[in-house]
Amino acid sequence: MDKASISFNNKTYEFPVVSGTENEYGIDISSLRKDSGGLITFDRGFKNTGSCKSSITFLDGENSILRYRGYSIEDLADKASFLEVTYLLIFGELPTKDQLDKFHADIKDESHVDEEMKKILDGFPRSAHPMGVVSSLTSALIAFNPSSVNIESDEDMYNAIVKLVAKFPVLCSWALRKKLGRPLDYGDDNLDFVENIVKMMFKKPNQEYKINPIVVNALNKLLILHADHEQNCSTSTVRIVGSSHAGLFASISAGVSALWGPLHGGANQAVIEMLEGIKKDGGDTKKYLEKAKDKDDPFRLMGFGHRVYKNYDPRAKVIKRSADEVLNDLGVKDEVLDIAKGLEEEALKDDYFVQRKLYPNVDFYSGIIYRALGIPVDMFTVMFALGRLPGWIAQWREMRQTKEPIGRPRQIYTGENHREFKSINNR
Repeated sequence: MDKASISFNNKTYEFPVVSGTENEYGIDISSLRKDSGGLITFDRGFKNTGSCKSSITFLDGENSILRYRGYSIEDLADKASFLEVTYLLIFGELPTKDQLDKFHADIKDESHVDEEMKKILDGFPRSAHPMGVVSSLTSALIAFNPSSVNIESDEDMYNAIVKLVAKFPVLCSWALRKKLGRPLDYGDDNLDFVENIVKMMFKKPNQEYKINPIVVNALNKLLILHADHEQNCSTSTVRIVGSSHAGLFASISAGVSALWGPLHGGANQAVIEMLEGIKKDGGDTKKYLEKAKDKDDPFRLMGFGHRVYKNYDPRAKVIKRSADEVLNDLGVKDEVLDIAKGLEEEALKDDYFVQRKLYPNVDFYSGIIYRALGIPVDMFTVMFALGRLPGWIAQWREMRQTKEPIGRPRQIYTGENHREFKSINNR
């Protein structure tokens, strides 16, 4: 077995090297603190720390590769339904037709949300951020499904997963309809999974809802593209909360809260807010491209480049076509979307952006699509959470089944040394 060594204070410690199926390597320093008498590694934000072994998602940022269970994101977005990808991520294989039909039928049977959940929803003002609403409602599901999941039972695990996959889209649609002041919708069992999500969100009470296949196709792709992304902030949160043996609903609720942050799931919202700012300043895209290139200017071009993908975001290539189709089909007249298209066209032929591989990413195009569909900006992250749900469930399930220990990072203490306590009269 390969070994790696760490030398400190004239002593050398050896550690095994672990490898993955895609020729990734890591140094297993689990025994470092014990062997060295207190030495730990220091890695701010865990950027170079592997917290687990996982067989769910492979991401190679240098070569712009993203695969779920070995399948390329391009193939899945082009050929699969979101429900198929949900099954794949959670259970490890693409479903047969019988398996998919049963999965969908079971989801329909569990899609009813207890009427008392409405009382919780009613407690929020219309001004409440939808992510706070969804996080709270997801956590509240525990009260209506109090039995803990027996992870040793495939049946118990399956039933818990089906309940969450069934009810989470309802909660997301309720958050949107609450914000828009519309009556709640329970969906239609005659529709497929994504069609039903679209209807629950957008049906107006005084109109018959007609399915737009271009909109459904775009949303299907967006949900697939967001379904998992390896050990990011929210996924790591789900795993570490679950490592305490917290239940599935509580762990997913924590993931929703982690995704809420503007540095994580709020990126597509930041894109639209940036475009709104450019519009208010006259809509001069060339001016803002120059500002983005000026290292002394605080302006940042949101939706271009990616902290993980060093070449291009493979998800962006897939969803760009859908963005164009949606805009063309809906015929939306919107100055903000015109500014977005102008920025895209100019940046793709600007040497500064091309040389630095600062291409539009998935957040840029998803923001454009959601804007065109009339989804409020603060609902964008809820749509992200809806897509990420199967990945969170898959990661939680894997973490529990592999019996990972409770997460417990270390720290380097930088506070005061020991101090004597002084009574209040002597301070």
